[in-house]
Amino acid sequence: MEDVVLRIRELIKEMGVSQNEFATRIGTDCSNFSKQINGKLAISSVLTNKIIVELGVSKEWLLEGKGLKYNRTVVGSKAVVLPKTVIATDNDKGAKVYDIDVTAGSSGRSLIFSSEQVIGSIDVPFINPENHIVKVSGDSMTPVINNGDMLAIREIKNLNLIFWGQIYVVLLDDYRMVKYVRKHTNPDYVILRSANPDYDDIEILREDIRSLFVVENIIRFDSRL
Repeated sequence: MEDVVLRIRELIKEMGVSQNEFATRIGTDCSNFSKQINGKLAISSVLTNKIIVELGVSKEWLLEGKGLKYNRTVVGSKAVVLPKTVIATDNDKGAKVYDIDVTAGSSGRSLIFSSEQVIGSIDVPFINPENHIVKVSGDSMTPVINNGDMLAIREIKNLNLIFWGQIYVVLLDDYRMVKYVRKHTNPDYVILRSANPDYDDIEILREDIRSLFVVENIIRFDSRL
C-alpha cells in the first residue's frame, strides 16, 4: 500500500492543507490517519472509500495509479430535490433560509445573516442545520445550478483551504459569485469557472477574495412533490 500512501500525500500537497485538515475534510480520525500514512497502521478500505466519496477521487487512480485522478467535477456539492413546502416559517429547527441572493451583482464584500432576513428554515437530515440557505439567480452555473435554486453554504475561515473543483460562493470587493474554484498554474491566483460554457473563466488573485463559502447542498424545488 506504499503507492497508495504516496498518492494520498500527493492529494494533501495538491490541496495545500495540513495532514489534520485533510483528515477532518474526509471525516476520519486525525490520529489514526497519521498512523496510516506513516506506516504504523494499514491503509483500510474505510479510509480509501472516504477519500473516493468525499473528494471525488477515482478509485482506480487511488488504488492502482491508473486513469484520471478525479472522476467527477462537483466535489461535495450534493443536489437535492424538495417540495417548496419544506420551508417552514413556524419552526426554528434546521438550517435558516435567508432572503439573500448571492449572485445579485454588485453587493459588497460581506454577507450579513441577520434575523431580519430569515424567511424560514429547512429541517431535513441531510442538510447541516448550521448552514445558511440563500437564493441564487442567473444562468452561469446552468445546468448544475439553475435560476431559482437555493444553496446551503458554510463559511470557510481559512482561505488557504480550498478544495479544487468544489463550488463556492466567492465574495470580492464589488461582486459575489457562485463558481467552481479551480487551481491556477500561478499559486497567487485561482480560476473561477462557470458550468455554462457560454461564460469565460475568470482569473483572480487569492488575496482579492474577501470571503469564501463552500456550497454543501444545491436545493431544487419541485411543485409536484
